[in-house]
Amino acid sequence: MRDGHIHSPYCPHGSSDALKTYIEEAIRAGYHSMTFTEHAPLPQSFIDPVPSQDSGMAYNQVKHYLEDLEQLKEMYKNDIHILKGMEVDYIQGYEEETKQLLNRFGPLLDDSILSVHFLKGKKGWYCIDFSPEMYKDAFQDLGGLEQLYQTYYRTLEMSVVSDLGLYKPKRIGHMTLVRKFRHLYPSPYNWHSYGSQFLDTVKAYNYELDYNGAGMKKPHCQETYPPLPLARQASSMGIPLIYGSDAHQSSALMQGIDAVDQKILKR
Repeated sequence: MRDGHIHSPYCPHGSSDALKTYIEEAIRAGYHSMTFTEHAPLPQSFIDPVPSQDSGMAYNQVKHYLEDLEQLKEMYKNDIHILKGMEVDYIQGYEEETKQLLNRFGPLLDDSILSVHFLKGKKGWYCIDFSPEMYKDAFQDLGGLEQLYQTYYRTLEMSVVSDLGLYKPKRIGHMTLVRKFRHLYPSPYNWHSYGSQFLDTVKAYNYELDYNGAGMKKPHCQETYPPLPLARQASSMGIPLIYGSDAHQSSALMQGIDAVDQKILKR
């Protein structure tokens, strides 16, 4: 069992569960490998649109986060393979600052994820998975749900092709996050074509996908990111899929695993 997307007490909007608590829960669950992927600090010139401005780890906490994980890797080396990572946000227009962050901390990381949470509209920035209200504001600003999906997948494409330097993550996080509120705001009829086209880019650049179970626990989503048909399509194309619980508390390890096609997972 490998879990490539786990958060930690260093997440300002997550649980205070200790790193050891996550690790010991993972061992009980039968994990052989786990990657901690705490939300990387956002670019310093970017203004977090979330009211509490807590979408990323504080910059001055990264050193402590990595040092703690290094100690725990050694402590538990006979029980589980622990990898140090971050979930890095791709934010259009902030590539250079993101590259600088990766140049500084990338040499210290084992495994990371590149995700899109933030989209820019005419009136400002939106964190599309923060709340149904912010999601609605985003698609209204962009001109509708069709435009929101187009912007999201265009931004995902840019995240893959952009130059973020030598230490850029090669695994894309939750590629259908735009569907988090699909039961409130149904997806455009042709949304699947956007996801399918994006897989061509993932394949062309030899990237991996985060096969994320967290959406199963979101009341307005109730599907994995990506859902089963897209996951199987990716697998048929030879794209590696890495299970990610996206746990923000230790009890959320393994979330959504029953809905994941475990036969297509990269171990």
